[in-house]
Amino acid sequence: MAATKARINKDLVINKKYKFRLEIYLALEGQEDVCWEIFPQDYSSCLYAFSNKNKIDGIVKNKYIYEPKVN
Repeated sequence: MAATKARINKDLVINKKYKFRLEIYLALEGQEDVCWEIFPQDYSSCLYAFSNKNKIDGIVKNKYIYEPKVN
């Protein structure tokens, strides 16, 4: 029986211009919540990420990590 993969990789684009690789870690030892990292794919994406940390954090959490709330 093969071990299940505890990491999900997803490529995403923000503002139709900036490319990132999102890695979602499902089962990190000692962590109760889902952990994730984002990696810029080029220099301009790196500069964008450095200047817009909170905006990217919100986008990733709302679109890729947690399910939207339904009223």
